[in-house]
Amino acid sequence: MVLRNIVKIDEEKCDGCGQCVNACAEGAIEIIDGKAKLISEIYCDGLGACIGHCPQDAITIEKREADEFDEDATEAHLAKEKKARAQTDFMCPGIMDKKLREKSDTADSDATVVPSQLTHWPVQLKLVSPQASCFAAADLLLVADCVPFAMGDFHNKFLKEHSVVVGCPKLDNVDFYIEKLATILKSNKLNSLTVLHMEVPCCFGLTHIARQAVADSGVDIGFEDVTIALDGSVNKRETISQPLK
Repeated sequence: MVLRNIVKIDEEKCDGCGQCVNACAEGAIEIIDGKAKLISEIYCDGLGACIGHCPQDAITIEKREADEFDEDATEAHLAKEKKARAQTDFMCPGIMDKKLREKSDTADSDATVVPSQLTHWPVQLKLVSPQASCFAAADLLLVADCVPFAMGDFHNKFLKEHSVVVGCPKLDNVDFYIEKLATILKSNKLNSLTVLHMEVPCCFGLTHIARQAVADSGVDIGFEDVTIALDGSVNKRETISQPLK
């Protein structure tokens, strides 16, 4: 054990977005149970390359007694991780294959058709106009692309009497989304804002987009953050009233 700089992760602030995992060249951080964790002190060089990639400011550097950084062990760890990724063909927990349920055997019937609650078009955040009439005094949903596929009753449970914009925080341009949403907030007096995202770590980036957009807009509005489980159930609801600074 030596006195040295080492990464410290505040799990209360961490939203599991996984950006620090990609930023850590030594593979010292993993997402475990939805939170970023330092898996071994010997893999952390203490330089803090991951800090600037954390949207929640959950990572800091502290000086304390810790195991020495082991470059040889780190290289072996990285080689093992690379081999594992090649074998399983995934990078993010959100794209691992999972069987959720058996296919429904419910017969198709006009009597079971559920009407759409969508009231406007387009819905993609990258395509909508911030000045569109659907945003005026609206209850707005910011929804991750995958949510309506996972949640069978999405239209009646959330979309009804709401305007909606959708996007993917993992695959799309986050900075563009922040700017676009901030413009929508500044251009329209919304009644409410609700964010819906999946429980997989990469999807929590949508919460960051909303918080940063609120902060950039200067609009005094909080929002409800809703986490959807892979089986389509509501996993968690949280009211977020403080934007990022």
